[in-house]
Order: sequence, then C-alpha cells, then structure tokens
Amino acid sequence: MTIRRRLDRSGGVWAAEIDALAASVSRVVNVEADTDIVREGDTPTECRLLLEGWTCRYVPLKDGRPQILGLQLAGDALDLQGLLRGEMDHVIATLTPCRIGIIPHGVLHGLVERHPGIGRLIQVETATEAAITRRWLLNAGHRQAYAGMAHLICELFTRAAVAGMTEAFRFPMPLTQTELGSALGLTSVHANRTMKRLQQAGLVSKRCRWMTIEDWDGLRKVAEFDPAYLNLDFPPP
Repeated sequence: MTIRRRLDRSGGVWAAEIDALAASVSRVVNVEADTDIVREGDTPTECRLLLEGWTCRYVPLKDGRPQILGLQLAGDALDLQGLLRGEMDHVIATLTPCRIGIIPHGVLHGLVERHPGIGRLIQVETATEAAITRRWLLNAGHRQAYAGMAHLICELFTRAAVAGMTEAFRFPMPLTQTELGSALGLTSVHANRTMKRLQQAGLVSKRCRWMTIEDWDGLRKVAEFDPAYLNLDFPPP
C-alpha cells in the first residue's frame, strides 16, 4: 500500500501500527474523477485513506467556482477533521479516478487505544496539513506568482516521491491551469503564463499529464523551498 511506502523512511519502526491501520480498512471504493466525496456540512462517520489518485479540498465560492485549499496524493488521509471535529467546513473532491479505503470512526478510535502510535500518526498528519496550509497562504499572500508556482511544484514533487509516484524527476501532474490557479490564488490565464515562464527558464517541462523537473536546484532556489514543514521523517511511535 502507498501508506506503507510513505512511512518506510522510518526504517520499519511504524510497521506494527501501519499493519493494524491497513487491516482496519473495511472496504475499498473506486470513485470517478470530478466527484465530491465529502461535502461541506457533512458529519462523516468514517475516515477515508487515499490509496490511488489525487483529490483536493475546496470551498465553493458564491459564484460557484471552487477555491482549492489543499491537495491530497496517494497515501494521505482525507478527512481527519471529521474524526476530530465532526462537521466538515469544506468539500473533498476527486481530481482523478481514485481508490479510497474506508475506516469506520469506531474502529479507528479502538486502534488509537490499542496502538498509541496511531494517535501520534494522526497528530503528525494533522500538523502537516496545517503546515502546508501556512505555506500556501504565504504563496498566495506574499510570494510572486513565479516563486509561488515553483514552490507548489517542489512540494508536489516531494510528496509524490514519498508516495512512490516519481520516475527520477518526472511525476504525475493532473492539475489543469484553472486548478493550479485556484491553488495559488491566480487566474487560469496568469497561471498559464507563469507555467510557461518556468518552462522557458528551463526549470520544468510538461507533457500531457506528467511534469519533469529539469533543474531541481534552480527550481528550489526560485521557490526558496525547504521541505522540513512536510514532516517527511516521522518520529518513532
């Protein structure tokens, strides 16, 4: 499972917890792209683990446009807020076809009691989501579009690498220009121009739904990217 690959960096110290978490999945569902799987105002009774595909968090604006607030890749938990808070204040939607594992809240609460490390894992996941949100706010509020898009690409590549989705410096990029713009607070036109600038600078190239980072050091320099906020090396349970 992709969840295991995300934690293999810890040298196997999370093996028992991840085995227990994987065994608790009650069912796996396949969901088509562009589908709302959790809606604003819902009170989920289950947690969802993204096994394959890409999803996003968004809030619908008054004009109907989605404001994207976060992106999830294979291995991410999708709706921990429902476990910790109850009512959802945003929508979770698929961007690509997805496979999603379902864990009932009651089962997950029991796992936390039997395996305290899973409780710590949930805390780390929640803290990482908050850290990513802070970087996105910085991108939208204070970075120029060029640096902001470079930072988002660095983040997505790093997360994709941990999830086992990369081939050298090549990784899936299923986001449209409109979706990239929404994530960065840009119009689709501005996002398209910014992406072209990165390509013309020889930093990245994009073909179909794949992106290649041509100059990783150069892209990181433009973005001032430090992956520490992604908590890639989880502490032992």
